[in-house]
Amino acid sequence: MWFIGFIIILAITWYLAYREAGAGLWIALLAGSIVAITLGTDIHWSVSALLWLATAALILLLGVPEIRQKTISIKLLKLFHKVVPSMSTTEREALEAGSIWWDAELFSGRPNWDKLLNTPRPHLSAQEQAYLDGPVETLCEMLDDWKITHEDQDLPPEVWDFIRQQRFFGLVIPTEYGGLGFSAQAHSAVVMKISSRSIVAAVTVMVPNSLGPGKLLLQYGTQVQRDHYLPRLARGEEIPCFALTGPDAGSDAGALPDTGIVTQGEWEGKTVLGVRLNWEKRYITLGPVATIIGLAFHMYDPEHLLGEEENLGITLALITRNLPGVSIGARHIPLDIPFQNGPIWGKDVFIPISQLIGEQQFVGKGWRMLMESLAEGRSISLPALSVGAAKVSSRYTGAYAAVRQQFNMPIGRFEGVEEALARIAGLTYQMDATRKLTLCALDMGEMPSVISAIIKYHLTERYRQAINDAMDIQAGSGISLGPANLIGCAYQALPIAVTVEGANILTRNMIIFGQGAMRCHPWIIKEFNAAKNQDPAQAIIDFDHALFGHIGFFLGNAARSLFLGITRGHLSRSPVKGPAKRYYQRLNWMSSAFALAADTTMMTLGGALKRKERLSARLGDVLSEMYLTSAVLKQFEDDGCREEDLPLLHWACEHSFHRMQESLRLLARNLPFRPLGWALRGLLFPSGLPCTPPDDRISHKVAQLLLHPCGSRDRLTQGIFLTDDERFRQGVIEQAFSQAAVAAPIEKTLRNAHHAGIITAEDRIEQAQEALEKGLITEQELEGLKKMQLLRRQVITVDSFEDYGKQYLLQPESKISNHVA
Repeated sequence: MWFIGFIIILAITWYLAYREAGAGLWIALLAGSIVAITLGTDIHWSVSALLWLATAALILLLGVPEIRQKTISIKLLKLFHKVVPSMSTTEREALEAGSIWWDAELFSGRPNWDKLLNTPRPHLSAQEQAYLDGPVETLCEMLDDWKITHEDQDLPPEVWDFIRQQRFFGLVIPTEYGGLGFSAQAHSAVVMKISSRSIVAAVTVMVPNSLGPGKLLLQYGTQVQRDHYLPRLARGEEIPCFALTGPDAGSDAGALPDTGIVTQGEWEGKTVLGVRLNWEKRYITLGPVATIIGLAFHMYDPEHLLGEEENLGITLALITRNLPGVSIGARHIPLDIPFQNGPIWGKDVFIPISQLIGEQQFVGKGWRMLMESLAEGRSISLPALSVGAAKVSSRYTGAYAAVRQQFNMPIGRFEGVEEALARIAGLTYQMDATRKLTLCALDMGEMPSVISAIIKYHLTERYRQAINDAMDIQAGSGISLGPANLIGCAYQALPIAVTVEGANILTRNMIIFGQGAMRCHPWIIKEFNAAKNQDPAQAIIDFDHALFGHIGFFLGNAARSLFLGITRGHLSRSPVKGPAKRYYQRLNWMSSAFALAADTTMMTLGGALKRKERLSARLGDVLSEMYLTSAVLKQFEDDGCREEDLPLLHWACEHSFHRMQESLRLLARNLPFRPLGWALRGLLFPSGLPCTPPDDRISHKVAQLLLHPCGSRDRLTQGIFLTDDERFRQGVIEQAFSQAAVAAPIEKTLRNAHHAGIITAEDRIEQAQEALEKGLITEQELEGLKKMQLLRRQVITVDSFEDYGKQYLLQPESKISNHVA
């Protein structure tokens, strides 16, 4: 009988933990248990008395906050002070910048799926769609990427003029200032479409609309500053850039050596209060052609002209190109992708206080201003460029694999090529879904700092994988640069996307989970703030509330993780039915498992986790994959749960779940205290490791979507530059791809007839002539096959240049040596 009672108590305990019950229910369970033990067993009265005393003590500790705070919380608060990691001002500002959104739901262990599915579907206004169909389409037709990258090393003057005239630099500037006032969805769509035609043009357009003076002025500028600069920026009369990175300070903003000293100086013939600046910056996009420079610097007031404080912190200013002491104009060469980029420096440059962005109100707040602007810009520009490259790989490398033949059949039919095509398509689907979901958050007014880091890292890394797979498939046609190569420049530009706006190594190892744990965890930031509270009494009260809330959160996720691990999520709630149901249930499991793993790691390592970057990176990977999978599920619902798209859904979800599982497995394996790692793995995966990569059958189905005309292929590649005009390389490939679908059954007939010995010719056209004579095909089919042969030849032909290298070959040997040296 006592055993049944024990099981009942254990079940109730598990249920209360699962539901994260409050102190009252735990006290009731404790009291009920001791009553049951006293009345239901023949326990000796002395033991019973001890149990009653112990229970009374626990009830007092749990149920009376004042006693709990003075006996438990105050001691744990002192311990917390010792283990909490130190945090610089710039780290705190970065943590506090932006907002949290769906990432917090995933961190909760119990995501509210209604919040995700009720997010508005991505859409463009009629004006935005007209702009894409009009000026953006025209710009794409104007661009000759080979001429831009290898002949002019710049956009031609007529393209610069068109970009100015059509307000491409004013996409995000409101209409009252002469801009277009577009949504984040439209901003991204413009950049993505242009990037599919020319990365140089895309970078030129995207930089003024992301992290730059325009965005900063909109959020923090004074009305006078907005009225003066924003119309000029929108019209392209001013070309902006932003100067942050220098030789001695990249990601470490605290080491920013550029200075501004508050002093008196001359401005427009008058002596005014201002700042004397000295700086050295590099890698500044649009720097060589910029007329207005946004500058980040460390501001000091040694004469206390603004107040008592001397070290005022990082501040942002607007610098005009023609000021005395400004040096600008040299160019870097970023991997032969010749967008304007170069160093900028200034020596004793004086500006008045009115040139500080937001003037005196925002002095010293520059790092937070940058982080909030970066959170939005990083969510749009690089993801749009990355998705554009992946869509180009999907559409045109898929078409190439359908057209190019080896051993008398399309190379797309080889399983090795199929595997790479499936990876390209599956990653593209995942990337585009993530891009769209994040843009929806931005258009709802969110500034998701953690999510911006997630999509910057993971979309550029998936861009890396997709373009590498495309290169593997296209082989010689991929590496031979020229007007006929649609993926060469995207391949060259990849390291740029990986490096800028937070290098990927830094982003993965330090930012995603490091920032996510503080911002998204429901209790850690409250514990941290309580520990920093200068009022000791209030600090204990706040810490006590946060601490015991955190304990309940931990116990709840432990109970949920164990239960969902045993059942593999089968009994958890899904907001939908049908083929996507299991993926919601698995995400419920992964959310609980992640929250438990994150708490276990932080509790045991404390501040040392900052130095355990690979553990932090693995936790960040799990959070990221959950976000990407959520985006895929949302897009599948938004697209109407089309059966045709099921292979993409299955591939993307199974790919991510396997990565989540492996990241958690490796996390448990590499915890410094090995027994804890074994226990954690047992809680996370009590029934084994069920997640596997997409199998060959799914990969085959996904690859087929790229090898044949279908709605899924069109939806997957929607938004890039498309044409069937043979003046463009894209048009030639589209014609060949369409004709390949017509020719495929004819070529199959010829293969079968040749294999059966009915026709004996080896040449394809001769086979067709022989088949025609024997009535196996029609005259029309013969003409279609001839057309396919001509188009196939055009597609597989690569560029060659008679004059390439002659500048070396025709020079005297001494000049060659000097040039090489």
